[in-house]
Amino acid sequence: MSAADADGPAMSAATRDTEVLYGVHPVLEALRAGRRRCVEIFVSAGKGSARLSQIADEARARRVPVREVSDRELAALTRASNHQGVAARVGPYPYDGLPESFRVAGPPPLWLLLDGVVDPRNLGAMLRTALGAGATGVVIAKDRSASATPAVSRTSAGALEHVKLVRVTNLNRTIDAMKADGLWIAGLDADAERLLFEADLSGPLGLVVGGEGRGLRPLVRRNCDFLLRIPQCGPVDSLNAATAGAVVLYEALRQRT
Repeated sequence: MSAADADGPAMSAATRDTEVLYGVHPVLEALRAGRRRCVEIFVSAGKGSARLSQIADEARARRVPVREVSDRELAALTRASNHQGVAARVGPYPYDGLPESFRVAGPPPLWLLLDGVVDPRNLGAMLRTALGAGATGVVIAKDRSASATPAVSRTSAGALEHVKLVRVTNLNRTIDAMKADGLWIAGLDADAERLLFEADLSGPLGLVVGGEGRGLRPLVRRNCDFLLRIPQCGPVDSLNAATAGAVVLYEALRQRT
């Protein structure tokens, strides 16, 4: 058995500081976004689907090498069986830095802040929703939070490659900076008195969604200008963090459009 069969396509010294994306949407959107270095594209030999051909054409147009490999090699490279016949070796995800101002030209800004969301699937789903709802950007903390991994890119269907994602050391300081820029900060809390649909979300706004199970941390909750809850029927809380975030973001979009 060759090294390629055991561990996937061989890695040179120049490609060690990389990670592997897999799946049609993550790979295609990484190419289209052009935010990070694409070292090489791997496609399953003999598959010949229209989607894989599209990815190969996009890669060649950007002078990214395309290599056909066996399904066995692709599974070893991605360590996954659901790779959809394609993978990409890419550079690390380039987080955005803190902007000088959280206000932007055009419509009032709409930022999503995530307080301790640790499940990569929830982070990926929220990034996909944030992009679809027209959010200005997403803020996550460096500690006790999911980060921009290939799994997040896959769950986000490639939205990770396009969204403005800022990672900060202290979420409360970022909230203070947003307030100084004239943004209102709304926290999502199941025990809040005010219902989501009673609030005005049309102005400059930061929406804070807490982590799975515990919700907002006490200091973050106190730092919010107001708290909102989503009305629900039934005896149990049936919304996870990603679903709750989607409801709030699209209510904000509804009010703004």
